[in-house]
Amino acid sequence: MRKLALLCGAVALWGCATDEKQASISDDDVVFSSGHYLVSDPNAPNGAIYAVPMPSAPLDETKTLTRIVFASCAEQKEDQSIWDVIAAENPDLTLYIGDNVYGDVRSGDPALPELKAAYMRLAQSEPFSRVRMTAPMLTVWDDHDYGMNDAGGEYQYKEATEALFHYVWNVPADDPRRSRPGVYNSWIIGGEDGRRVQIIMLDTRYFRSELMATDEWGARGKERYIPDPDLSKTMLGEDQWAWLEGELKKPADLRLLVSSFQVIADGHGWEAWKMLPAERDRLYRLIDETDAKGLIILSGDRHSAALYRKEGVNDYPLFEATSSSLNLPLRNWIDPDEPYEQEPGPNRITDMIIDANYGLIDIDWEAGVLEAFIRGDDGETIVSESISLDSLR
Repeated sequence: MRKLALLCGAVALWGCATDEKQASISDDDVVFSSGHYLVSDPNAPNGAIYAVPMPSAPLDETKTLTRIVFASCAEQKEDQSIWDVIAAENPDLTLYIGDNVYGDVRSGDPALPELKAAYMRLAQSEPFSRVRMTAPMLTVWDDHDYGMNDAGGEYQYKEATEALFHYVWNVPADDPRRSRPGVYNSWIIGGEDGRRVQIIMLDTRYFRSELMATDEWGARGKERYIPDPDLSKTMLGEDQWAWLEGELKKPADLRLLVSSFQVIADGHGWEAWKMLPAERDRLYRLIDETDAKGLIILSGDRHSAALYRKEGVNDYPLFEATSSSLNLPLRNWIDPDEPYEQEPGPNRITDMIIDANYGLIDIDWEAGVLEAFIRGDDGETIVSESISLDSLR
């Protein structure tokens, strides 16, 4: 019966009828060797694998969006109950924007057993399945589901992890991501003129140049990296840059630009666009030169959350909402008896949130107002910001 439950959970996605509770994967089941697998699927990358496809509710690109959830950083071995809180929001769309699992391939095995096992564990999460049934889910990766902490274009298994991404997230055969390197993509949703939402998901991993290591490891504001003045380095690669320019020129009434890590934030020394300042300036110029109206940025990665605003990029203030982590927040690493010292934040307009959280965008098209929320694992609002859609034009 145990084998039946495993197979049912893998193939049927949301489980199957059985008298026994569906088995979950224990650490004993996960053998990090290319010679041991739980599920065999000849259509999957590299043949027999741990991972299984995780399709969501179908995407209706004519639907008018009024509620969008965005979230990042979920450790598949930790408590998954926050997904039920998210499902209760009844979103029209969920954006899962990176570190969707923690599957770093530390074994060096090109069959990616750790990453496949991580996806398999996530596929067996009943709360996560309920979210995917509630609304369509769009995904992009960050480092831990790309395959290695802080990895960029130099990562040796990136082609294999991309194939696995396509398989696990059920990327359609005719999707542009199937025919080009990287997992970036864009969607325009909403058939009604004046209510079109463009979702742009950037790939900040596949093409990114290596970052400059800090000269003072662990120092506040220089924890791991420092800004690199090298103009030859890239964040997106030339093909993705050209693609992004074309996307920003398309007509849309609201644009959600998704970067797996932060764009505006300047107060820390972890991965961020600030570490390649010429590339961040290029992004700012591109937003301005394409006259891309209605754009806000969504990001994750930090295991903390906050809202940001930067003036002077273009004709309207540039707003960014960072949401992270769903179940592995910064609070876990902080002495509960010590007060948390907020990092410097010249563009931050809220305190940093170091407990589990997710982000929510509510759009009132009639009133012309967007509300951005960061909510806790109990569904209660922690911080929010109201933005007039006219102010983004």
